[in-house]
Amino acid sequence: MEKYINAFADAFMNNIQWTWNSIVFEVPWYTNYFWGLIAISFLVWGLEIVFPWRKEQSIFRKDFWLDGFYMFFNFFVFAIVISGFYQLLGVFLGDVGISAKSLTVINISALPKWTQLVIFFILLDFVQWFTHVLLHKYPFLWKFHKIHHSVKEMGFAAHLRYHWMENIFYKPLKTIGVMILGGFEPEQAYIVHFLAISIGHLNHSNIKITWGPLKYILNNPVMHLYHHSYVLPKDSYGVNFGISLSLWDYIFKTNYIPEDSGAIEIGFPGDEKVPKSFFGQLIYGFGKTKKD
Repeated sequence: MEKYINAFADAFMNNIQWTWNSIVFEVPWYTNYFWGLIAISFLVWGLEIVFPWRKEQSIFRKDFWLDGFYMFFNFFVFAIVISGFYQLLGVFLGDVGISAKSLTVINISALPKWTQLVIFFILLDFVQWFTHVLLHKYPFLWKFHKIHHSVKEMGFAAHLRYHWMENIFYKPLKTIGVMILGGFEPEQAYIVHFLAISIGHLNHSNIKITWGPLKYILNNPVMHLYHHSYVLPKDSYGVNFGISLSLWDYIFKTNYIPEDSGAIEIGFPGDEKVPKSFFGQLIYGFGKTKKD
């Protein structure tokens, strides 16, 4: 038991220290996610201001500050809170004989660094795409994912507005994805993480980007806006599930872009029942809820 307590405490304290070191610039700039997130956010927000897609939308759109708070809560505060539990899980798996080596399918450690990064990026993106599909397909998971889809005006900060339970669903599957690759992240994995943040911010932004022929590979704001559409194709539980890459939607036939004006209502039937406050949304999805 002492081993588990120490593992929990060490992970918790290390995450707090890492976050503080990031804030006071004691972490190398290329792995400083705190200031990196801020820099990317200001850059994309600036592009929204200069090149707005929906010109009638305010610079400080609806729920701008709430979504801004979500960015730091989900990316840092909740990560600190939950870090000890993931460390406990790792120790437990080791105790029952489940190791990264036992789950390794492709060991990428001997490959060139850029090849490692590409494989790492593609595999993790597919894992997230698959998890995202599950969040829409199953009512129990959709209850929590509704928080993300309760956004009524799209902007960069909506990227990280999601219920804390989504971290519980995503993290284990992403960890398994890493274990499949030999149990480690490539040395330059920070490149993948910053790229994912940038693409995610852009996809939720008030900027019209389609990437031309690359739209079949890279996700984009036009495609993702229809993921948030209030009205979905008949008998569909969702479309355009891509995170960074759109290719999964084209491969599995979940792509849908009927037009690109940007003048559509977003949300979902019953979204008015979602609490407006952060604390109300924090506990949303638990217990009995009224049918939409």
